[in-house]
Parts: sequence; C-alpha cells; structure tokens
Amino acid sequence: MVTLSVKADFGDVKKKLNALSSDIQKRVVPAALNKVIAKANTEMARQISSEFNIKQQDVRARLRITRAKRNYERWFARLDPFASSRTGRSLNLVRFLERSVTLAERGRRIKNNSLQDLRFKIKRVGGPKIIKGAFIGNNGRTVFIREGKTRLPIKALSTIDVPQMFNTRRIQGVVLDRVKRDMVIEFDRAIKSALRGYIR
Repeated sequence: MVTLSVKADFGDVKKKLNALSSDIQKRVVPAALNKVIAKANTEMARQISSEFNIKQQDVRARLRITRAKRNYERWFARLDPFASSRTGRSLNLVRFLERSVTLAERGRRIKNNSLQDLRFKIKRVGGPKIIKGAFIGNNGRTVFIREGKTRLPIKALSTIDVPQMFNTRRIQGVVLDRVKRDMVIEFDRAIKSALRGYIR
C-alpha cells in the first residue's frame, strides 16, 4: 500500500497555530486536514485518469481516506491508494480492453473461447497494444493467455494498479504540490472560521 505523506516547511502555519488556545487548535487542525485530504483525493483521481485509461470513479474506489485523528500530540490524516488484487501490484487487462470491442463481441469471444488478438489501451496517449493469443474468460471479467500450445495451463494478464499509477513521477509531483498549497490555504480558512465563532 502507498500512503500519501507530505514533508514540507509549514513554519508559518505552525506559528499561527501556536498562537491559538488548545481548544481552538482542536477545532482548526482536523477541519483543515480533512479539507486538504479531500482535495488530494479529487486531484489524485483526476491526474491518474488523465494519464491512464481508467475512469475517475474507478480510481476513487481504490483510494481510502483516513480522516484527521490525534495520536498523542500529533495530528494526522491519510490518503491510501490500495490495489485491487491480493498481490497489490496489478489490474487485469480486461479493464483496458479497447472500447471499440463491443459487449456483443466480448460475449462471442467468451462463448467461442476465441484466440483472436485483443487490443488494449492502458495510457491515454499513444495507440493500443495488441497481445496475440489473449482471450477473455471468467464470464467476461478476466483476460487470459495460454502458457503453451495446449489448452491448459493459462494465466491472467495484468498491468499496474492504482498505487503504481500514483507513483509515476508526474502524477505524484502534481498531487503533492496541490497538498502543499492547500495546506496553507485551508489552515488559514479554518483559523479565521474558528476565531469568528470564538469571538461570537
């Protein structure tokens, strides 16, 4: 599992928090962290979907948010991209089957156990990849290929999952930069909101 971890100099934020009473800090910190982590969730889904041929809703289904908690004297919130498979490393290629392959065609290939070449588009940029001998089984849920010339054995064909997609340098950089910006913005907003309520 990959955990979004941010290490940066938030000295100004810390100074503002230290100037507040502990009661106000308890209101400010979780409110700000929860806003930041929610925005990070949206940004991660957007960036992964923009580079890989996967819907934002499918990405979000693999993002687990831990809302702000306090561990002794430290607050934390987490965003964990988790894998769909038990190995934690792959998505089956059926998710990236080229859309021009219709549902009817999928069904025909399943029924006939067809060995026609399938086309996959994993990244949005670039053309599809053809895998000779790949076929769809498991009631349309899995792409397989035979390991030899005989009918069995077969193996499932997989590619990277959401955690590995997030780990690409460009996507990780964009998301972390967004978190750093939002950290300052959301803490300022939370502090102003808490002080307004405190004054009343």
